[in-house]
Amino acid sequence: METTKTHLPSTLPFLPGNTQQDPTVTKYHKSQLLGVKDGTLCERIVPTDDDKDEAKLQTMKETNLLRHTGLPSRPPLGTSSLPRKPPAWLQNDKKVLQFNGYFQEHVVENPDENFRIRKCVFYYYLDDHTMYITEPRVENAGIPQGVFLKRHAFPKPDGGVYHWTDLDAGKEIEVYGRVYKLVSYDAFTAEYCASAGHPLSPCEGAPDDNFKMTRKMINMKQNPPDLAETKEYFEVKLKGGKPNKKLASYLENDRKVLSFRVLWDDTSYDGGEKQYILNYFLSDQTMEVKEVRVANSGIDDFPMLLKRMKVPKEPVLTHYPSMSLRKEDYYLPTDLIVGNVIKVYSRDILLISCDAYTTQWFKDNENIDQVPLKVKNPRKNLKYQPVPKYNGFGTEEDSMASVNALILKPPKKDEQKIFKNDMHILRFDARLVSTEPDDENRKFIIAFYCGDDTIQVYEVCDRNSGRVGGKFLERKPYKNPFSKKLYQERDFAIGKTIHLNTFRFQINDCDEYTHKYMEDNAEVFPQASIDAILDKIKSGAYSYSSLQEYVIHLMKKLDKNADEVISFDEFKDGLKDMNIFLSDHEVNTLLRVFDHNGDGKISMEEFYNTLSQSTAE
Repeated sequence: METTKTHLPSTLPFLPGNTQQDPTVTKYHKSQLLGVKDGTLCERIVPTDDDKDEAKLQTMKETNLLRHTGLPSRPPLGTSSLPRKPPAWLQNDKKVLQFNGYFQEHVVENPDENFRIRKCVFYYYLDDHTMYITEPRVENAGIPQGVFLKRHAFPKPDGGVYHWTDLDAGKEIEVYGRVYKLVSYDAFTAEYCASAGHPLSPCEGAPDDNFKMTRKMINMKQNPPDLAETKEYFEVKLKGGKPNKKLASYLENDRKVLSFRVLWDDTSYDGGEKQYILNYFLSDQTMEVKEVRVANSGIDDFPMLLKRMKVPKEPVLTHYPSMSLRKEDYYLPTDLIVGNVIKVYSRDILLISCDAYTTQWFKDNENIDQVPLKVKNPRKNLKYQPVPKYNGFGTEEDSMASVNALILKPPKKDEQKIFKNDMHILRFDARLVSTEPDDENRKFIIAFYCGDDTIQVYEVCDRNSGRVGGKFLERKPYKNPFSKKLYQERDFAIGKTIHLNTFRFQINDCDEYTHKYMEDNAEVFPQASIDAILDKIKSGAYSYSSLQEYVIHLMKKLDKNADEVISFDEFKDGLKDMNIFLSDHEVNTLLRVFDHNGDGKISMEEFYNTLSQSTAE
């Protein structure tokens, strides 16, 4: 420190009041000795004006002379003003470690969030081991941000202060009752800690909260999809040029079309396998699907299945296509390989072949050989709508009229059959087949009307039987539940069981008129033809030498007691033993021919004469 210059003699004691400052001195500041030059700390030494000592100068000259003459020189004198090792405040000056962290703050009375993540930056000063915390400002956060804790030495909860070795990524520190978690650091901090022998853990990411996501959605700015079109419109409106981005592709690939033959399996009601022509235009990467007209196909002629357009692989189906933010991926030539199935707006289309130009283009440009598929001609789609079940209202023919035709028409009747057979009514004596004991003695008459194939059932009751006789079933056509067809006159014979609604009737006999009608129509009722029955009996003669021998053997077989008559059961059982099976109606026909007295027995003599006469003929 410079001494104060005065004008008083030096012999006066240096006491207050005996000194006076030099009035010529105007600068009273202290000179700065420490500084930074070229990034290096240096000290500026101010020379002092001392009196020259001739003896010292002579010594310095001699010393310099000895140095040049090679003689040993004295060691340099050390100075006590500059320390050999700089102090910590000087060595770590402007060295600051930076850590990033956060703490969780509870949010109450807010339905949108329960907590909030507040991110902070920790600065640790190595020169004096102090720290301070700052919180980066967030726009429209609504909370004061900035310096969170001022610079000072942070105390630990258990005593002492935090040192830089206590800080690391992934650690939690508690400062004044608040817990902070460190997640990352800067490059200088990682390099310094590694050089000091204390490497840091890998960095982590800080979590986000609902508030940040909400602000992100509010502040999100996205250009509308039609912004480029709007700019282009204003550019053209101001007499500017219209950009043509597809001009190069148009000039290079104009009139170059890839043509494929495709197949679509239409699964609709009037669909089937249909072939189309798919054209792909290389100039603008659009495609079209054209119909292949077939004569007399029964399909309306439409020129196009799909007009020329860009076809996306997965179209965005929305009511406002121009406002959709999703980008569509369109088909390229490399996607059109024979054998692949492409989806054209929910239609699976199979590529089966291509023309010669398309084959050569793929071979020259894509090095792909297009091999056509072997497919059969499209089959006709013959699908029949199932007939709905009869609901029970009206007749079934009347109900089918609404199925077969759009305009209802009454069912046609067989006028010729009605005119020819309207007067014929076949009546059969029947009994009810039931498990109830009271139904065993019930008698019924089944009337079959040959004119319209209708059936009516009457019940015959004795007096004082406790039953009311009369009409049992209405006259109408009835269906066989097994064959699903209407009953006809050929279905009625003695011994057969007829199912009408839920009742089963077994036919026991028929009236004389019915017998004669059946005999007159032997082509419909073969069991009523005596000639057909005799031929059936004579069919067993193939194992005998002659028919005469067979007839003699048959008579002996039937008439075991030789009384020249045979009952109905004996006749039937005897034929069964010879593997000749006759139905009840056929046996009844034989009784009508050979039983003249009505006792239920067949005259063997007459039966033999009939067979012998037919044999002679």
